[in-house]
Amino acid sequence: MSAGGSVAGGGSSADRQAREEYSAGGVVLNGEEVLVIVPKRRAANGSKVLALPKGHLDGDETPEEAATREVREEGGVEAELIELLGDVEYRYKRDGRLVNKRVRFFLFNFLSGSPDDHDHEIAQARWMALSQAAKSLTYPGEREMIAQALSKTRPDR
Repeated sequence: MSAGGSVAGGGSSADRQAREEYSAGGVVLNGEEVLVIVPKRRAANGSKVLALPKGHLDGDETPEEAATREVREEGGVEAELIELLGDVEYRYKRDGRLVNKRVRFFLFNFLSGSPDDHDHEIAQARWMALSQAAKSLTYPGEREMIAQALSKTRPDR
């Protein structure tokens, strides 16, 4: 399965022998728009990636702290953490070894800053309409996080 895959769990004994990785990220809302990034690092097939800000936990950071930091570093903005949205789980291979990855996503409200102030790992950060992001993000798990955000911000959905 490609990165950003399912929002599911489970696995075989071979899966349990794989390396485990944990990251955290944010769905930052500014009205009807969401913060998206284009990392300089491309997908395994060489294509550009349109994604949500996310990254590994540093040291003894909590997922909430890591998500807040990643939003600031990759997206250039300060945002208020509102609530947990959910986890995205997927598998990929690195150096021939299977890696089980879990990314915990949180919902944020934009406070200040500019996507132009993103860090060096990001080619571009920008605001995008939520409805467009729900269709355009590269990875299905991240599109599901946008759907979760839409369901929380629009009770009629």
